[in-house]
Amino acid sequence: MPSSQYGGSVRERDLATELAELARGLQQEPDSDAILAGFVHAAIELIPGVDEGSVSLVLGRRNIGARACSGDLPVRIDALQMETGEGPCMEAAYEHRTVRVPDMAHEQRWPLFAQRATEAGARGMLSIQLWVEGDDLGALNLYSYKADAFTDESENVGLLVASHAAVAFAEAEKSRQLHAAIDSRDAIGQAKGILMERHKITGEQAFIVLSMASQRTHLKLWSVADYLINSGDLPDRDTAH
Repeated sequence: MPSSQYGGSVRERDLATELAELARGLQQEPDSDAILAGFVHAAIELIPGVDEGSVSLVLGRRNIGARACSGDLPVRIDALQMETGEGPCMEAAYEHRTVRVPDMAHEQRWPLFAQRATEAGARGMLSIQLWVEGDDLGALNLYSYKADAFTDESENVGLLVASHAAVAFAEAEKSRQLHAAIDSRDAIGQAKGILMERHKITGEQAFIVLSMASQRTHLKLWSVADYLINSGDLPDRDTAH
């Protein structure tokens, strides 16, 4: 594979350019799931040996969920990792940037998971870390129906895809959190206005009423405000449950 004097192969530079364009396009999409789906599709198209893909989110090193699945196989494999409590995403991906399983039928690191994953149809697997925050993990999981389908090139291209996906997803999450904060502030302000008008109280007093309802019901302040806006009443303990 030819390399330029600036380092990196022509293919790698072309892939980086293509992925950067994909990232810019997907960053205009407010739905983080759409961004992840776009990169899973790109992974299947661009990474040698890939048949299926998904993004796995692991919370607290225990609960795993599949997002942006290309088919049934990724859903089944993530479910197996939850059931068996082992697998590349559940353990090794916390320790390593990339985990490659050449042939699931001969995998020794997670015997029970490997046996059941092979029976499910996943002969090869490539798991690439997207992010780690405390005990929470995001990983790009790639699957092959054939053994020994993933190569060093697969890992190199996969890291390119993953790095762009991580940046795009982080930007989308930041935007989502900002919009959520604005929505929350607006809802609380609207709820305060309702209480001020109804009970002829000040804004500070209305906020205290909302805070007390939040503590009483164990609901977030935004949820209390939203309930008041939509129902006209403050929630009680029975409403919260």
